[in-house]
Amino acid sequence: MNILALDTSTESCSVALLFEGQLFEQSIMTQREHSQRILGMMNSLFNDAGTEIAAIDAVAFGRGPGSFTGVRVAVSVAQGIAFARDLPVIPVSTLAAVAQAAIESTDCQQIAVAMDARMGEIYSGSFVNQHGLAVPCSEEQVSAPAVFRPEGPGVWTGAGSGWTVYQNELQQNFANQLSGILPDLLPQATMIAKLADVEAQQGRLFPAAHALPVYLRNNVAQKKAAH
Repeated sequence: MNILALDTSTESCSVALLFEGQLFEQSIMTQREHSQRILGMMNSLFNDAGTEIAAIDAVAFGRGPGSFTGVRVAVSVAQGIAFARDLPVIPVSTLAAVAQAAIESTDCQQIAVAMDARMGEIYSGSFVNQHGLAVPCSEEQVSAPAVFRPEGPGVWTGAGSGWTVYQNELQQNFANQLSGILPDLLPQATMIAKLADVEAQQGRLFPAAHALPVYLRNNVAQKKAAH
């Protein structure tokens, strides 16, 4: 299956194309230009692959958690393409994308993902490595860093921006169960595409109307407005 993947949930804006078994990628770092950049990046991506959007069978996207505005960009673009071309969508957790990147970087077996959620909180989730794929072993949550602790025995690899912002507190939480940290990992469309390919193989494809964001923090807009 040929899959177009998008992620705009953080300052990394990325698109990827899984086309005939090959993976192509475009990625830039930007704070507020995701919506202005992503369509041009997609055009470059198709040029690199020597194909066009008509060859796509499904659209995957980072469904969050992440930046409130950023997540909406990926959801809107994915939904627009899917509606226009009558394609299914594949929502993928951005936390799972970080865990997948950790697995591919170090072949770690248990990954504790913590992304900075601002306001003194983190988005977090725990994952295990099953045959090279990140599989969740806990519910995703938004919470104070003090709440995030190992889901079970054994050693854990910390991944994501939360391990930079709240490094001391999180390291204390995991104590001697922490094997190392990968704080620079961000969600990337390449990881979204790989995880989406597995979802597609298992038949988890959804109509365009099901392209919905997952914020975890339901009142994020109100909290931001109050600051």
